[in-house]
This record gives sequence, C-alpha cells and structure tokens, in this order.
Amino acid sequence: MIQITDIKVPAESMNMTYVTSAAAGLMKIAPSEIRTVKLTKKSVDARKKSEIHFVCSVECEIKNPATEKLILSRRIRNISQAIPYVYTVEKSKPLRNRPVVVGSGPAGLFAALILAMGGQNPIILERGGDVNSRRASVERYFGGGELDPVSNIQFGEGGAGTFSDGKLTTGTKDKRIRFVLEQFVRTGASEEILYNAKPHVGTDVLMNVMVNMRSRITSLGGEYRFFTKLSDIHMEDGKLRSITLSTPDGEEEIPADRVVLATGHSARDTFEMLYRRGIPMIQKPFAVGARIEHPQRVINAAQYGEDYSENRVLGAADYKLAVHLPDGRGVYTFCMCPGGYVVAAASEPESVVTNGMSLFARDGANANSALLVGVNPADFGSEHPLAGVEFQRKIERAAFAYTGSSRAPAQLVGDFLAGKPSACFGDTRPTYRPSVALGEIGCCLPEFITGSMKSGLLLMDRKLKGFARYDAILTAPETRSSSPVRILRGENLQSPAAEGLYPCGEGAGYAGGIMSAAVDGIKCAEMILAK
Repeated sequence: MIQITDIKVPAESMNMTYVTSAAAGLMKIAPSEIRTVKLTKKSVDARKKSEIHFVCSVECEIKNPATEKLILSRRIRNISQAIPYVYTVEKSKPLRNRPVVVGSGPAGLFAALILAMGGQNPIILERGGDVNSRRASVERYFGGGELDPVSNIQFGEGGAGTFSDGKLTTGTKDKRIRFVLEQFVRTGASEEILYNAKPHVGTDVLMNVMVNMRSRITSLGGEYRFFTKLSDIHMEDGKLRSITLSTPDGEEEIPADRVVLATGHSARDTFEMLYRRGIPMIQKPFAVGARIEHPQRVINAAQYGEDYSENRVLGAADYKLAVHLPDGRGVYTFCMCPGGYVVAAASEPESVVTNGMSLFARDGANANSALLVGVNPADFGSEHPLAGVEFQRKIERAAFAYTGSSRAPAQLVGDFLAGKPSACFGDTRPTYRPSVALGEIGCCLPEFITGSMKSGLLLMDRKLKGFARYDAILTAPETRSSSPVRILRGENLQSPAAEGLYPCGEGAGYAGGIMSAAVDGIKCAEMILAK
C-alpha cells in the first residue's frame, strides 16, 4: 500500500476520479494500474480566494507488487509506504469487583468500551437518561417547559457532547485518536470523519451513534444504569472500597475498588461530595463569555470570497479566532458551529446557560461560536477549590434574574460596542430556544469580561471581515467552556488520596473536547487492565 500526501484538487473538481488521476500522475503510472484509492485526509486551503482548493492524502493499492516497489524506489517527497493502523485490547481475567465508570460522556464511554473489550464487564453509571428520554426532556425545555435537572443538555447518555455537534477536532497527537474515529464510524458516524481535517458527527447522527455504542458495550458484558448518580465514596486505608448510588429506588451501596470518574464539567454536586471526602482538587482556569451568531453566508463570503460563498462542495465555512489584549487576557472563539444553533444548556434551576450545536448537514441559516474571555483563579474572589463553580453559578443566576425565565439575554454586537441596550433585530435572527430577551448582556457578565469582549471583537474583525457587524447577535452567558476544577491524580492516573479512583476526562480537568476526553478515558481503562 502506498501513501501519497499533498494532492491539490480544485474546489470544483473534488471527486475520486480526479483524485485517482492526480495520484496516478504523481506516481507516474496509469490510473488503470491502481486497484483501490482511499482518502485519508481532506482539508480546504482558502488562503488565496481566487484559487481555493482541497489538499488530500490517499492510500493506494497497486495491482502489481513490482510496480509498487518501483514507485517507492524513486523516493518522491510526498510518496511513502503506508503503515497499517492497529490498536488491540487483550482480554484478561475478570477483576474481583467489576470496574465502575461514572458518566457516559466521551471519557466514560471509551473507558467502558476498552474495559468491556478487555473482558471486565464494567458498570456504567449515568445520572441522566438514555438518549431517547433525554431528547424528550431537552425538547420540552427548548419549548418553554421546565428544566429537568437530571436529564438535560449537560447530563444524560453521551454527555454534553451529544448536543454540541460532535466536533472531533483536537490538538492532541495520540495514536489512540484513530481508534476513536474508527469506533464512531463502526457505530454509525459517516466515514468522512476518517479523512476530514475538521471532522464532525452532527448532533442528529450522534444520538444514534450513542445507542449503537451502548449496544456494543452491553454485548461485551457492560451494564448501563441510567438515572443513577454517584452520591458517596467509601475508603479504607486510602483505598477505595465501595460507593453509594442514588437510584430511582433509593440509596444503594456496591463494592467498588476501581472507579473511572468521568462526570463531565457540570457535575457540581459530585465535586462537592469529593471535596468533603478529602479528594485533592485545585482551581483551574477556564473561560466565560457569550455565543455570537452571524448569517452563515457572511462567514462563507469572508472565508471563501463571494465567488465561492455558495459553493456546496466546500460546505459551510468555519473560523477560529484568538487575540491577546494588552492586559494579558486572552479572547478567543470556541466550539464554532457552522450552519448551527445556539441551545439552552442549563443544568440547575433558575439558571441560564448557552451552548452551540450543528446537525450533520450544517445547513442552518446562521453560524455561531462561543466568544470567550479567559478567567483565572485570581478572578474567582476566593481560594476555595470550588470557587470557580460559584463564579459560574453567579453569572448563570444573574442571567435568569434578568429575564425571569429560561430566555437568554441577547444584544446586537453594534449596540454592545456602543454601550446601549438592543431593542430590535437586524438581518441576523437568533436561533436560541425558547427565545431571547433583547437588552444588555452586561446584566450577567462581569465588567472585565464585557470590556475584554469589546476589545476582542474589534481585533477579530480585522482578521475576519464582518465579525463585528452591527446586527450580529450575542446571546449570554456561555460559562461551561471547560471544568473550573482539576481533580488531582498521579502518574498512575489515580487520586493520591484514594487508590482505585481514576479522575478522568474534561470534568476532572484533563481534556478539552470529545477526542481528548475519549483518549483520556482509554488511558484510564488501559491502566486498570494493566493492573
């Protein structure tokens, strides 16, 4: 098998016939000498608006082994021997007590999968509901109904990522990433995620993937327990011995000496319980801000140019912006959702939280992303390990107090920059449900956050034309960008105060998205299997 990188394909010519012909030309053979061609990477190069093209990598199977040997002997820069990817999990003797995975988000999901593949029959605890019941709760809330505090955008099967597009981009360089992508494809995600430079599953597809992943884990001996929350842990001589669960039928204690703690960043009551039990944790920086929405056509034109703004092959354009202000504070965009929607993401009563999501097609009228300002422990006003949680909570409750409901405060960017409340919309219409309350987002965000956002908007507009357009909409607050706490662990990935407790993933402060969380879950499971 031969690997070829850096194949340039004009935007209007992106098809496998063209790619095969281009690959054959680089190898100096006829297309008929190639048995198969498989895309391994595809990205858009839009640096020159007059010459937008795709950059592709492929793996080619050559019909004649002698021809393949000849091609490799030429030592062409972007042609090499393809190296097969292999990740295996060896089955081992079941542990005395079944390992427990707390949380079914990406970290918990992949920890459970590896443990199940290893023959350990894990128990997966999820405080929220399965995907279908969770979706019903979320839709009721979006429609103006009451928040379900145990099954919502943050809690339930698949974790917060289930309702945030399923973006699989990551800065993590780890051999396990390919395994994660392959498992998503195996359970229903599009094969595109195996080669797209910025892969995403789509919220609509991801729900089915979660159901299929659950079926696979249970077929391997895993057991899911929904609406079941970890409420306490019990130790002897610094070693985990059992845990107490809150279930629909009451409290239950089960033996547990290996627990993967993958709760996600919003399990505030779990953080409090662990703190009371003496589990070491520290404050962690995170970021706060609002969701910003533009018409998707504006972003397409800014990124691709007017000539390509309606090009369906290129798809909905994205962006990633970051600036550093003179005072040292950073402002950046996060979780960008092309053709997406702003969603209500609260997990506590009388609170307002925003997030973003896209469906697989990314065909919504608006683009949105979080516009965030970095916050540090010095901003929290306390040295308590959970002070960051209270910092978030204060903002979320202030937003609810301003609107008197789950409606979110919203303001046009032009009015925000001018320091006046908004009274009417322009061309951009908000996608947040149940609805927004026009006014001022400063009603809930601290002044140092809004001041930094204003400076950041103007600087970002220089990088992306139209980013600070007057009628773009800011919907606040976005507070759950990452965990406000880090639960400490050693090189063995266990808590130094509780042998057998494995703080894991984004909630514990060791990941920043679906992929990095999934990889961290795999690492924790590997450590358990190794013991």
